[in-house]
Amino acid sequence: MQKGIIIKGISGFYYVKIEEGKIIECKARGKFRNNNITPIVGDRVFIELIEEDKGIIKEIIPRKNLLIRPLVANIDQAVVVFACKKPDIIFTLLDKILIQIESYNIKAIICINKSDLDDNNMFDKVKSIYEKAGYTVIKTNALKNEGIDDLKSLLKDKISVFAGPSGVGKSTIFNKIQNKIKMETQDISSKVKRGRHTTRHAELIDIDNNTFIADTPGFSNLDISFIEPKNLQYMFLEFKDYIGKCKFTSCMHFKETGCAVKEAAHNGLISIERYNAYIEILEEIQNNRRKR
Repeated sequence: MQKGIIIKGISGFYYVKIEEGKIIECKARGKFRNNNITPIVGDRVFIELIEEDKGIIKEIIPRKNLLIRPLVANIDQAVVVFACKKPDIIFTLLDKILIQIESYNIKAIICINKSDLDDNNMFDKVKSIYEKAGYTVIKTNALKNEGIDDLKSLLKDKISVFAGPSGVGKSTIFNKIQNKIKMETQDISSKVKRGRHTTRHAELIDIDNNTFIADTPGFSNLDISFIEPKNLQYMFLEFKDYIGKCKFTSCMHFKETGCAVKEAAHNGLISIERYNAYIEILEEIQNNRRKR
């Protein structure tokens, strides 16, 4: 058997890139249907060749994660794209996207695009807040190819998805880092130019050896009501060193006394902006649950 990764699925056929680089058209074994298991783009699989370029998926290696939008398995990281301006950065939106990414235990990279419009040092502000939190923050000007090579180096040997609001330049960046699929650049939405046949799931674009990007933006649904209030603290990376050091083991880092997280924020060890975002989102989740 040969090991590979599913890069595309169309009408029950799965296209598996095997380790030697060939793409094999495969069907799934009947046992998957019988057990209600559907192979997903991003799945690492073992296949058996029945012809030179055709095979059968015999085994799906257990997934480390599974995203719903886009429907992709085994994502390594998400590139969260915002713009310095047009549109302006909404920090609450950025934090909610990061919370969703953390809930899947996926690494996030923050990319601030349209650096040519940065006349109020917005990139420096984002960098100071989020690098302290533990995130990699880079800047790009996709129209002029600035920062694209830095971004490509961060994508190497990983499966990545892109996230972020409309109009920030995700599609332009996507088109700069690969030339196999052309994504339309629009202010309101982005769609991929394809032929008559469309994939049911996202497609993985191979941009280098063992380096893939999903062809659709992810994390478009920003409903975080699925997060339990007590678990929100774990979605803020910078809290990690202080959780468990509070006076009360059940501390929510809000109104309690003897809170190590709150003390770290007030002493500048944790960004006060991020701490305030945590409180705002915590209250939002709690209030929404009271209304149920």
